[in-house]
Amino acid sequence: MELKKADVKRPYEVVILVHPDTTVEEQKELFKKNKTTITSYNGNVHSVETWGKRSLANPIGKLRKAIYFHSVFESNPQAIMELERTMRINDKVLRFMHSSLDERVPVSKHMEAFKKGLAESVQREKEREAKAQMRRQAAQQARMERDEE
Repeated sequence: MELKKADVKRPYEVVILVHPDTTVEEQKELFKKNKTTITSYNGNVHSVETWGKRSLANPIGKLRKAIYFHSVFESNPQAIMELERTMRINDKVLRFMHSSLDERVPVSKHMEAFKKGLAESVQREKEREAKAQMRRQAAQQARMERDEE
C-alpha cells in the first residue's frame, strides 16, 4: 500500500492574535473559514480555545491588547499555506503562528500536556500575585508603624 505525500495528515497547533475590537460574529466567521479550509484538505479540528483579551508583551502598532486563540488540528501540510494566506489578508488578524506537533504522539497527549502547562502557568501567576499582595501589605504596615512614631 503506497501513501501519497498529499494524503499524509500531520498534527498542528496555532496561536492567533485578533484585533481587540473584533466582534464575536467576526471571530466565529474567521474560525468557520479556517475549519472549512482544514476540512477541504482532509483535515479535522480537535479544539479551538479562547484565552480572551490579554495584554501584549510588545505593542503591535498602537495596540496594547489582543484577543488570543489557540487551536489544535490535523491536516495536510498544504492547508497551512492556505490558512496563512487567508490570515495575512484578514485585517482583524494581528499575528499568527502555526507549529507542527510531534507525529509520533497522539493529539490527545498534546492537548493534555498543553492544558497542564497552561494550568501551571496560571498557578505561578496566582502565586506571584499573592506574594506581591503580601509585600504591599507589609510595606503599608511598615508605613503605618513609622507614621505612628
